[in-house]
Amino acid sequence: DRAADMSIASGKDAASNAGTDIMARVSCRIDAVLGPLIAIPAGFLVALEIVVLFSGAMARYVFHYPLVWSDELASLLFLWLAMLGAAFAFRQREHMRMTALVSRTTGPPRQFLEALGIWAALAFLVFVSKPAMDYAQNEAFIITPGMGVSGMWRAAALPVGLGLMALCAVLQLMRMPDRRQVLLALIPVVVLILAFYGLQPFLRTLGHLNLLIFFVGVIAIGIFAGVPIAFAFGLATLGYLVFTTRIPASIVVSRMDEGMNQLILLAVPMFVFLGQLMEMTGMARAMVDFLASLVGHVRGGLNYVLVGAMYLVSGISGAKSADMAAVAPALFPEMIKRGAKEGDLVALLAATGAQTETVPPSIVLLAIGAATGVSISALFTGGLLPGLVLGLILCLVVRFRCRSEVPMDVRRVPAAQAARAFVLALPALALPFLIRAAVVEGVATATEVSTIGIIYSAVVGIVIYRCFDWRRLGPMLVYTATLSGAILLIIGAATGVSWGLTQSGFSNMLTQAMVGLPGGAGTFMALSIVLFIVLGSVLEGIPAVVLFGPLLFPIARDVGIHEVQYAMVVIIAMGVGLFLPPFGVGYYTACAIARIDPEKGLRPIMGYMGAVVAGLILIATIPWISIGFL
Repeated sequence: DRAADMSIASGKDAASNAGTDIMARVSCRIDAVLGPLIAIPAGFLVALEIVVLFSGAMARYVFHYPLVWSDELASLLFLWLAMLGAAFAFRQREHMRMTALVSRTTGPPRQFLEALGIWAALAFLVFVSKPAMDYAQNEAFIITPGMGVSGMWRAAALPVGLGLMALCAVLQLMRMPDRRQVLLALIPVVVLILAFYGLQPFLRTLGHLNLLIFFVGVIAIGIFAGVPIAFAFGLATLGYLVFTTRIPASIVVSRMDEGMNQLILLAVPMFVFLGQLMEMTGMARAMVDFLASLVGHVRGGLNYVLVGAMYLVSGISGAKSADMAAVAPALFPEMIKRGAKEGDLVALLAATGAQTETVPPSIVLLAIGAATGVSISALFTGGLLPGLVLGLILCLVVRFRCRSEVPMDVRRVPAAQAARAFVLALPALALPFLIRAAVVEGVATATEVSTIGIIYSAVVGIVIYRCFDWRRLGPMLVYTATLSGAILLIIGAATGVSWGLTQSGFSNMLTQAMVGLPGGAGTFMALSIVLFIVLGSVLEGIPAVVLFGPLLFPIARDVGIHEVQYAMVVIIAMGVGLFLPPFGVGYYTACAIARIDPEKGLRPIMGYMGAVVAGLILIATIPWISIGFL
């Protein structure tokens, strides 16, 4: 009998495994077809946006014949780019999320947490699918003035993108090998939804306590459980509206649309693509070679080159991962050959990532300008000197740490060779100044100027550096759409959270509390620094500034702090949190790019980050550093 029971059990397990294998194979086949169907249109839309924006800028400034339909077409295409990019990011598991807890688990617990994150995201996607379709239908009554087309052509991107993400979530669950953990992970999601539904009458009597339950509790639980940040925000807003108010759920979709549908945010994919183009054409390498020819022979010289190169490269790409990927491979092999320790290298690389967050055209600058209404031109002008001040402070730390370094037998580069390196780097060095001048002088908007940089970089790469790999363009366009979609979905979801907090009266309460603090502007600035260091380590940069920027910037103005100075302080504080271990995601990105064990950089990075914090306090104390050239 026991043998028969074992045989039956074995047969059941075999059948279960066979069923799982069939589901996994079906999922893989569907996914293999679905991937290109999303990626190819997403990449094509990035290329099309470049053409539309560049054509609009040239028609207006060169031919003095504005294309009245260009902004409308760019806006229509942009929402499709964002949603298709977000869908492909979901397929690739590249949405921003906190993995501190997930990465510490293995086996069944890891499978459980991974499945829990997907189930939670799927729950949000299912609940907003009907409101998204209703919203798209309602937009059909809006006719655009320039092109004369229905608004539904643009708004349809929302239900399509959300539907594709839901399909990707189902396919990922089907591919998971541990079916038991997948089903177990569904239980807490269902239980939590049913509990909120049953407590709905009670929740509506709690008033502002619901803000803690949903905008602190739900978001915190979701983020620490590994739910992608955008979906944690979305679940909190959706739950707050559905279970505690009588406001329709379609508001969540309209707020997401409002958050993502800001033309200034089109600069995000444009500058992401520009950063990749800069690396591919050899412009970054030319700048690094020039700096090395100047100070590469002195004690710790390549460390200074690293600080300077990150400053210059940030002025082109705007994306920290692109900055580090362009500089580290060009410098680190030679630095290690000269005796530098790997831990010191990755620590300095991460610190320069925090240092250059304010250097235009930083994507965080664009996001905070879009979220708070601060002039992008003013932010671009104000961000240069704070980054330079932090760079000089980091150089002092480098000088102190390298004081006992044994000089290598590295000779000074002859003046003729240094001059030749300068001539070769001149086209690359000119690009940051070209970008800033075009924005400040009104030649192009912050969105359009990125396309000017793209065309400039392509011409320089083909004609001057003769380094342009046409085969890489496709993957670069898809990567741009993927990263941009992940960023923009967070901005859209965070806009919903900000709207919910504002409608609840929380923003007024916060304003009164902060204005009434003893110490006035100084106390408010100090609390803001601590707040954004913590938020930067937990939420990463863009979610933190988009979520809290609209709430805190009006308070800063009320207490007498200039909005540009406050923006610089907030961005640098967020950067410190983003690159500070053990939670800072940026630090681990730096380690991955440099291919260095994170453990090696934990001790040296504290000194560098201490220097960045000291510079941050200096910038918070002296307004002129941020606003002196406005």
